[in-house]
Amino acid sequence: MEIGQYIAQDDPRAARAWVEQLQKRARKAAEAPFAGRMVPERSAQDIREVIIRNYRIVYRVCEDAIYVLTVFEGHRLLPQEAASDTIDTP
Repeated sequence: MEIGQYIAQDDPRAARAWVEQLQKRARKAAEAPFAGRMVPERSAQDIREVIIRNYRIVYRVCEDAIYVLTVFEGHRLLPQEAASDTIDTP
């Protein structure tokens, strides 16, 4: 995860802890996927997001799972590549 690699340059322990928090929040989103809000840039029912501190975890809701599409700083707009309708999910 790029966020972890970036943080690890200064503090590897903090990087591991932050990535673990992000993963924990994503697992929680999987328990109730439609509890996350629709992504304003997309307005698609199956593309949702949850916020943790100042980061957005954007995911696609599928029949039996969620697939994290991207994680990025909340002050930014959804990256164009993550907004594509052609994102492959297993």
